[in-house]
Amino acid sequence: MAANMKAVKLRIRSVQSTMQITKAMELVASSKLRKAKERAEICRPYFRELHETLQDIADGNTDLTSVYVKPAVSEKYCYVVMAGDRGLAGGYNSNMFKAVEAAMEGKDCVVLPIGKKAVEHFRRKGIPCITEKYAEIEDVSVANCFEMANMLCGEFKNKEFGHIELCYTKFVSMLSQQPDRISMLPLSDLARTEEKKEPVRNLILYEPSAEEVFDAIVPEYLAGLIYGGVCESQASELAARRMAMEAATGNAEEMIENLNLFYNRARQASITQEITEIVGGAEGI
Repeated sequence: MAANMKAVKLRIRSVQSTMQITKAMELVASSKLRKAKERAEICRPYFRELHETLQDIADGNTDLTSVYVKPAVSEKYCYVVMAGDRGLAGGYNSNMFKAVEAAMEGKDCVVLPIGKKAVEHFRRKGIPCITEKYAEIEDVSVANCFEMANMLCGEFKNKEFGHIELCYTKFVSMLSQQPDRISMLPLSDLARTEEKKEPVRNLILYEPSAEEVFDAIVPEYLAGLIYGGVCESQASELAARRMAMEAATGNAEEMIENLNLFYNRARQASITQEITEIVGGAEGI
């Protein structure tokens, strides 16, 4: 009985140590989450402005022959996949990988992984990666996003692949984060058909030409998309980790409570047995 009680005591201490770690991780995630959420919300207007500018140019120039607008000549896909640098975030990383693998099924594709878990996952799966340079999503800056955008545009122009899609986790709320996928290139869906065309707008003249302006904006558009995805993904990861660590802390507290109850019962039973033995010995005398 004494040995059993000692094991329970050690187990309680072990769970208490684990609970301290999960509680600390929960507090760290909570402290970072507010800033990440604000950053995600701030970058959205920038993307919308670029999107509307591209839309205006595409609508006002029916003879636009930019390589970014033409239908894809290659059926090869490039997926820009964002995941976390660490685990302990519930289903954050696994949900993203399941969504990406479902999209990849039956397609010839390459990947641009962002985040340590993404690099490790696709390396393990044997899926070719364009680069593993961006293995720390926390360190990805705006400049890095422009680097990636220019690299993707160059590869697209060289017809290394005909489709580029961004895979990230959308921050819906503190309690909800959803894997999402956005088509980045080609931009042929921006040009409306004659049936969908809006009334004629005021004519805008672009220098040196609409097509050159369009081609110059596209890399910035892609960089804005990538940076927006990074911000959304980081906010989602922190929210998922906070929820996971909060649940783990709650489970640890419940386990400690049950172990203490078991320990107290065992201790009471041990004391009762000792009293019974003493009383029995006294009666024998």
